Amino acid sequence: MQLTRFSDFGLRVLMYLTQCRARAQPVTIPEIAERFAISRNHLVKVVHFMSQQGWVAATRGKGGGLALARPAQTYRLGQLLRVLEHQAGLVDCGDPPCALQGACRLAGVLNDSLQIFYESLDRHTLADLVAPPTGAAIIRLHRAA
Repeated sequence: MQLTRFSDFGLRVLMYLTQCRARAQPVTIPEIAERFAISRNHLVKVVHFMSQQGWVAATRGKGGGLALARPAQTYRLGQLLRVLEHQAGLVDCGDPPCALQGACRLAGVLNDSLQIFYESLDRHTLADLVAPPTGAAIIRLHRAA
């Protein structure tokens, strides 16, 4: 399974925001886009979505910026990816219509495996993702601002 760019960028933003508490300046979308060399326009969509989910607090205007809405240890990785990926299942037996539909176990096995995958990820939090050495690397990115 490969994550979408949307999910990848979302996780990067959340990880970056874990280390912003000690900063004098707020974190902005252009800053994150520059640090990770990703499209600002795409990042706007990702941040807007995460703000709607209540994961990111966004303040508009001069002096505005981004911050995590909750402590990093409350974000479960599997829960984040379930929402970011908004994936129904690994296969769609109806499009195109499958000749085995109703007599095939493939979709069930794959969906069970996907559930186990997400449950495994739920054992990890955003705080786990930024444990050393990652947190220090993010702080170096902040200092480049």
